[in-house]
Amino acid sequence: MTPTQSLPLAALPERFQPELSGIDLHMHSIASDGALAPAQLMKLCADKAVGWVALTDHDTLDGVAEARQAAEAHGIALLCGVELSTQWSGVGIHVVALLPGGEAQALAEGSPMAEALRLLERARCERAERIAAKLEKLGLEDALARAQRHAGGRAAVGRPHFARAMVEAGLVADQAQAFKRFLGAGKIGDIKTLWPELEQVVGWIRQAAGVAVLAHPLRYGLTRRRLGLLLDAFGAAGGEAAELVSGYQNPDRGRDLARLLGERSMYASLGSDFHAPGGPLVPGRYSPPPSSAVVPVWRHPRLVEWFDERRPRGSIQETSA
Repeated sequence: MTPTQSLPLAALPERFQPELSGIDLHMHSIASDGALAPAQLMKLCADKAVGWVALTDHDTLDGVAEARQAAEAHGIALLCGVELSTQWSGVGIHVVALLPGGEAQALAEGSPMAEALRLLERARCERAERIAAKLEKLGLEDALARAQRHAGGRAAVGRPHFARAMVEAGLVADQAQAFKRFLGAGKIGDIKTLWPELEQVVGWIRQAAGVAVLAHPLRYGLTRRRLGLLLDAFGAAGGEAAELVSGYQNPDRGRDLARLLGERSMYASLGSDFHAPGGPLVPGRYSPPPSSAVVPVWRHPRLVEWFDERRPRGSIQETSA
């Protein structure tokens, strides 16, 4: 499909600034636990003037081809991505893989990422079966079938699909209550022992010539010391970036996170972690990033060529070279 260039791409700065807009490197579609089809999500991005995007569904690249076709029609620059499930010291951790080589390269037979996604699909299926068994004991009959129906028959069945099934069955008032009582961190439905270790996941991303980004580091409920240890372990494994901003967050914690990243010479990414319309999150909308000397992930050596090839002529990047 020939690009229409209906959406002018915003110039991306070389340093973070509070008024940054037009970019979102963490979003979800119905290929995992989002509510919109990939094409619908790209249309929403265009409506919100978000021209730099990454589709980062959980443990799958199934939605990227559809998203790319729609992105081209709207003049959106779509970076191939995926959010991979892992664990570290007994904590479930998510790592976003940004893959400038695209989905064809990532999914080529025998490629490290294709093998990784197959392994994660098997782990996710087994995890779903275990969650279903636990929820059936709590009164959710045919739990797995119900969750699969909410997942549209896709393999990437996750806790949000079980939450929707619990709401439908009348066991909880809403999805927030389902997570608070049964599916959230440390609850009966929080099964993470099947996920591969952090080091293995980061290794897969590096083998695929991608950039490993620690997803929403402020959401794991870690103390500042433990967060520092996680960042150290992530860096030692080959991880090079973390999400400085993920959705809406406390500005003081954001500034402190910037300091932690700066101390470790890590790159910084950002995104809404958008899943569904109707809530507070919208593509391209998140807390203002703190002014910081931390280098944006779009200036990473493995990503800079991808972004520069698509940047608007006469942009800040071009004139500052």
